[in-house]
Amino acid sequence: MKTARVAYGGAIHTATPHERGLRLADGRVLREQDVVWLPPFEVGTLIALGLNYADHVKELSRELTVTSKDEPLVFFKGPGAVVGHRAQTRRPRDAAFMHYECELGVVIGKPARNVKAAQAMAHVAGYTVCNDYAIRDYLENWYRPNLRVKNRDTCTGMGPWLVDAAQVSDPHDLALRTRVNGKITQQGTTANMVNDIAALIEYLSGFMTLLPGDVILTGTPDGVVNVDEGDEVVCEIDGIGSLHNTIVGDDVFGC
Repeated sequence: MKTARVAYGGAIHTATPHERGLRLADGRVLREQDVVWLPPFEVGTLIALGLNYADHVKELSRELTVTSKDEPLVFFKGPGAVVGHRAQTRRPRDAAFMHYECELGVVIGKPARNVKAAQAMAHVAGYTVCNDYAIRDYLENWYRPNLRVKNRDTCTGMGPWLVDAAQVSDPHDLALRTRVNGKITQQGTTANMVNDIAALIEYLSGFMTLLPGDVILTGTPDGVVNVDEGDEVVCEIDGIGSLHNTIVGDDVFGC
């Protein structure tokens, strides 16, 4: 089952896909553009992975030092970073290189603490599409990625759907791609993760309790390119969804 959360008519609704857009829980059918899309569930802690696709590590090899013996590169993001489907993401006027990152989001469904990989997938509620923007100008190699790179307001798109784990036969065999203004600029597959989902849950739950609503952003493949004001960015993962987002400048936010 695919579900979304949207705002319409002064209320927040659960919605499901419909051939004409989406259907609210009360039966009303609406067009996508008639609602405000929210993250498809109540988001808890955002746990993001850097350098978790081998081809992306190679793509950034001139900037970053990483070896196969390193632990997963993990960082947290605050709730202000998250926006929904069809939302706007702010590009600072001083940014020279801002890029998208199409990622599979793994949503935790029940608490996980000291969970072994063999049991880890039982703790997954479902999956969503995430777009985790980065501003490479602000990267500091000795502390990567720092807050200004990754924890900016509006910099993490999520949605439109939460897809039940039971509907995804193999989350490690999903094609993903990004389109900028209709042109494919990034393609990859979740089969190329360095650390798979079960390994990540085992690693993370070894030192912190994962709770329902927590989201693991599992990294992105190579193919990241600069995006500018006015660009429409679409991140797609087969069977999970198509997340649309528009880049806007500081002026939209009044400064």
